[in-house]
Amino acid sequence: MKIIEGLYGFIWQSPSENNCNSYLIDGAKKILVDPGHRHLFQHVKRGLAQIETTPEQIDVVLVTHGHPDHLETVGSFGPATRWAMSRIDYEFVMKYIGSRVDFPAPAFFLQEGDLVLGDKSFRVILTPGHSPGSVCLYWPEKKALFTGDVVFSQSIGRTDLPGGSGKQLKESISRLAELDVEVLCPGHGDVVAGRENVKKNFKTIKDFWFNQL
Repeated sequence: MKIIEGLYGFIWQSPSENNCNSYLIDGAKKILVDPGHRHLFQHVKRGLAQIETTPEQIDVVLVTHGHPDHLETVGSFGPATRWAMSRIDYEFVMKYIGSRVDFPAPAFFLQEGDLVLGDKSFRVILTPGHSPGSVCLYWPEKKALFTGDVVFSQSIGRTDLPGGSGKQLKESISRLAELDVEVLCPGHGDVVAGRENVKKNFKTIKDFWFNQL
């Protein structure tokens, strides 16, 4: 679905099998955020086909964190497609499943600070808590925030997996809440649209979920 001009969301809605939302940022470079599970990638392929795009046309794949439901498909694009995630989470993945990894090493690593890809500029924000090297991507031009599994609509990512930390997640969410966001694009569930709705979402999370961490 088209979220705003230049941004499309492939929202996973199946109640029977877990997979993440994927997002396409369309410009001088075609950028896909969180490609998801390999065996469930057909839903992204169908979404891309609706906007006359193929996986081979994707220039860059950005992965918010190293869990398989966000990462697994990175090796299934064209030979010219580059992909990236944080070094912290890449090393985390290699530590736990390195012997079973069947995708190439990242072309580059995402680190805190500015990231320019083609005609698009982003801010990479290190947001540990759900995983040790999770990152969120802020697109200032559109005031869009890609939160992976840090923040959802009225909910937050779990912290009971290896490398998780409730304390770090609260700190990460507090940083994100300071941004000027009009479109919040989470790794699962519904997109939160509208500045006031995004603010209310962060308030709900702080009022309820912070007491659970």
